[in-house]
Amino acid sequence: MIDLFIEYLRYEKVSSSHTVLSYHNDLLQFAHFLSPNSDNFDPQNVVPATIREWIVTLMESGDSARTVNRKLSALKSYYRFLAHKGLCANNPTKKLISPKIKKALPLVFRENEINFVCENIIERNFESLREKLIIELLYQTGIRRAELIGLKDNDVDLNKRTLRVLGKRNKERIIPFGQSLADLISEYIDQRDAFLEENIADRLITLDNGAEVYPKFIYNKVRNAFTGITSMKKRSPHVLRHTFATTLLNNGAELNAVKELLGHSNLSATEVYTHTTFEQLHSIYQQAHPRAKKRR
Repeated sequence: MIDLFIEYLRYEKVSSSHTVLSYHNDLLQFAHFLSPNSDNFDPQNVVPATIREWIVTLMESGDSARTVNRKLSALKSYYRFLAHKGLCANNPTKKLISPKIKKALPLVFRENEINFVCENIIERNFESLREKLIIELLYQTGIRRAELIGLKDNDVDLNKRTLRVLGKRNKERIIPFGQSLADLISEYIDQRDAFLEENIADRLITLDNGAEVYPKFIYNKVRNAFTGITSMKKRSPHVLRHTFATTLLNNGAELNAVKELLGHSNLSATEVYTHTTFEQLHSIYQQAHPRAKKRR
């Protein structure tokens, strides 16, 4: 019945491919925990004590509380699906308490680090412009890596300077951008089309052979670009998304506006960035105000 749930996620709920794959792997892992042969898995026979034992095993093997919560979330969604379809009367996940997660503030690049990376990509060929555009799009629009991969040429309106993005659960949003990014996109498309000749893909960002780029390609481009520039260990596309949101809030943007630009479904997901901006303001105050460090 796991496959039935996966089909539901993919076609009815229209979950992202990443979510579908994660849930599938998590449920198979749980099935293997119960029996080496996952075909013998019967959700009717599962009791809360078994799930608690699985959680303990996961944490003892080194999984973080966040990872365990994701796996537990997959299991809870699975049992809700079974109950809705009338396939299982027993829901052993109902009263389970998820492990507590210590909320970490989003990591962000400094403005001078981003400027240094972009200003040092000076060649105007297809490969260099592609690398620069990847970084600039992520930083200037805050789109997710999967959204960047899915962008097509006709999603970009250079006259209005807007980007049409298809986000999670096929939710569409329009993101404005500046003239400098418009100029970069225009130059990149010219170089790409000349480089690929007739092997042009229907995607904005392509590989050297015109094929669609893949997630690891985008990740490596960002990571390599910031290697040696920042001291942060994490140098991923999502850090650029964090940086986009934090930069807007630091410069006076309203929280609801940032929420819409990021494509968040609720405000609580966006509020985490206010903590980052507060930490930055507190740090500036401590450094700049003459009485900040004085004690009575």
